[in-house]
Amino acid sequence: MTMRFEKWQALGNDYLILEAGQLPFELTPGRVRRLCEAHFGLFADGVLLLSPPAEAQDVADLRIFNPDGSEAELSGNGAREAILYLRRRGWTDSDEFSIATAAGRIRPQITGSDTCRVDMGHASLSSRDYPGGPPDGLGTVASAGRDWRFRHVSIGNPQCAIGVASIAELDALELPVLGPAIEAAALFPNRTNVSWYAALEPGAIRARIFERGVGETLSSGTGATGAAVAHLHDQAAGERSGSVSVTLDGGELEVEVAEDLRVHLTGWARPVFAGEISADFEKELNETE
Repeated sequence: MTMRFEKWQALGNDYLILEAGQLPFELTPGRVRRLCEAHFGLFADGVLLLSPPAEAQDVADLRIFNPDGSEAELSGNGAREAILYLRRRGWTDSDEFSIATAAGRIRPQITGSDTCRVDMGHASLSSRDYPGGPPDGLGTVASAGRDWRFRHVSIGNPQCAIGVASIAELDALELPVLGPAIEAAALFPNRTNVSWYAALEPGAIRARIFERGVGETLSSGTGATGAAVAHLHDQAAGERSGSVSVTLDGGELEVEVAEDLRVHLTGWARPVFAGEISADFEKELNETE
């Protein structure tokens, strides 16, 4: 069996999409790393593995792998890519359905040929991914000789959201220098994603992302969500809910946060190309543990 794949991207965040029934081998961490590797592999930010659903109410089960071989609970960009792939490949003809992830069930509404609005479930400011944290998720973490005030936000996966005073300060940050120490800080037993953000105008922020198992990335749907929730909670008084437009290096996402922290994420995703791996590369993957 020859392994077929499609490569999709959402705001520059690119994933390989594989169907479990078409895989000639088990998808191990080592094989994920080889598939995502630049120059020697297919070069991607991760792998999306789709399987027939365990529960009849779902269209599919989705597993998400980082390029270092670790498994992620959820990806906002990856989820949209999988959702639109499922529709285009005939897994469903409905505009509204559900898929199962390691973070729980998510429910998309397809709004256009390359756009969808996704019910991401409820965010939380406390979780087992920040076990020593207070109910408001606030804390301080050290990196590169500086203490950073952050807010922990769990949206199926852990987010460490750090607000800075200005766009100029945000743009000057060296994320490859700052990110690793925060991702692996002892405060976060399962590591964490990190977002830095600054206000653009009322209802709009710009954010930069350092993703767990990836490094600095052009965008992240869950990272944008963490930044939006933290931004709303930065307000001294008034509503902690609302719609926040988040500008990332790869484009713009819309995050809607309800009073109970239920989150809807809206954005686009598009296919880049489809193909099949060569017999030689398949042999290499079979020989990889």
